[in-house]
Amino acid sequence: MKKINLLLLIMIPSFLFSQQAVDFDKYFEDKTLRIDYFHTGNDTMEIITIDKIYQYDTWAGNPEHCIDNFNNGKYYVKIYDRDSNKLIFSKGFSTIFGEYQTTDPAIRGLKDTFHESVLIPCPQKPFFFVLESRDKKNVMHGIFNREIDPHMTGIIEEQPDTDVNVYPALINGKPQEKVDLAWIAEGYTKEEYVIFKKDVDDLMKTFFSIDPFKECKNKFNIYGVFKPSFQSGTDQPRQNNYKNTAVNSSFNALNLRRYLLTEDNKSLKDIAMNVPCDAIVILVNHNRYGGGGIYNFYAISTTHNRLSNNVFVHEFGHSFAGLADEYYTSSVAYNEFYPQGVEPVEPNITALLDTSNLKWKELVSPDIDIPTEWGKDGLDSLHMEYNAMSTAMYNKIDSLTSIKADKEKINKIRNEWREKLDNIQEKIKNIQSKYSYLENKVGAFEGAGYSAKGLYRPELDCIMFSNRNQRFCKVCQEAIKRIISYYAE
Repeated sequence: MKKINLLLLIMIPSFLFSQQAVDFDKYFEDKTLRIDYFHTGNDTMEIITIDKIYQYDTWAGNPEHCIDNFNNGKYYVKIYDRDSNKLIFSKGFSTIFGEYQTTDPAIRGLKDTFHESVLIPCPQKPFFFVLESRDKKNVMHGIFNREIDPHMTGIIEEQPDTDVNVYPALINGKPQEKVDLAWIAEGYTKEEYVIFKKDVDDLMKTFFSIDPFKECKNKFNIYGVFKPSFQSGTDQPRQNNYKNTAVNSSFNALNLRRYLLTEDNKSLKDIAMNVPCDAIVILVNHNRYGGGGIYNFYAISTTHNRLSNNVFVHEFGHSFAGLADEYYTSSVAYNEFYPQGVEPVEPNITALLDTSNLKWKELVSPDIDIPTEWGKDGLDSLHMEYNAMSTAMYNKIDSLTSIKADKEKINKIRNEWREKLDNIQEKIKNIQSKYSYLENKVGAFEGAGYSAKGLYRPELDCIMFSNRNQRFCKVCQEAIKRIISYYAE
């Protein structure tokens, strides 16, 4: 049996892969393979175990773009033709496990297991399935490889779930020529299907009012995918409130109060595979603020909070384009998510290790200093005060809710704290007004990626930085356009 020379392949610089054109019809069938596996480990080790492999009709991806050269995401899946060792498909992505590795339990050595999937076009012949992971210096290393025969016994060909309704909210063309989005219903009962359709329509209005989605609307197909949940809502562990829902989403992911995720990957993928799918968004029927977004994994957001539309767009920026969080004063579950002195792979933040070679230098505004002064020192203490007060308020509300305290008492506390928070916000706005001349200017603004020092973002504000407006900065817009072109051109 022919063996793949993994060491040789991993050492080849990634930019060389861009020179390898792939003839889709020569290597692939118009089908999708979904490879499910378990990802186990802690901060220093990780183990991959194959679970099951599924086959579906039709590959939704662009057959002209089989090799991913974005160099983004903590992981890469790479598919090599067994007979020639030629790289015929690759894709970068991130996972919940990758985030877990930076949390306190993982650093203490506690192992955890997460279920994950990768989707690939179905090869015609046996192939090598390879997973690579970045170390703390962002160097890729192979962590798993397996020879797979696409014709072997045991590959599952199931019929779609008959309990799933598909709402074709926007159809512009063939799946292979468009960005195909599966918007998954979560926490909507059978009686709430009409509410789900309305939420899809409302979010689409917001989505296509923001550039670059606005100018690229004709490049998208959007499917609302509805599997009824037994109960409305989602889990809220800190309130001892649990719901039986379609994909088992929950707040308090990685022990962070507002972080909303699902670890039920199998249920999610089973539902999503009812439609052509390049990216997944989970819409959660709840009025609480929260969400999450993981690159080429999924985005998730509640739908009935006053800021849900902004959160939805922000999280989609993570999951679709691999954009980094640009904020740095809010609490997160991670430790040294971006190691000092290492340039992040995300396109919208930088360690500014070389001021003369800023990664978005082509977009920098004329006559702007690098780095760019923006009143940061005066704002940081106010942001920290705001976040501490906000956390205390929500902890108090969660505690009272868990013991079923009187709703009027809870609302009174919320209103009292909200007034205090609004006062801090007013002080923040007063300082920001002094630097309003920097709005929409591209420079290098210190404070990004959960770090007050040493990481920089492109603009004063962006939806990846705050919820004050529904706007991506110019650098984020360009990054999103590149991904849209990857799928739709």
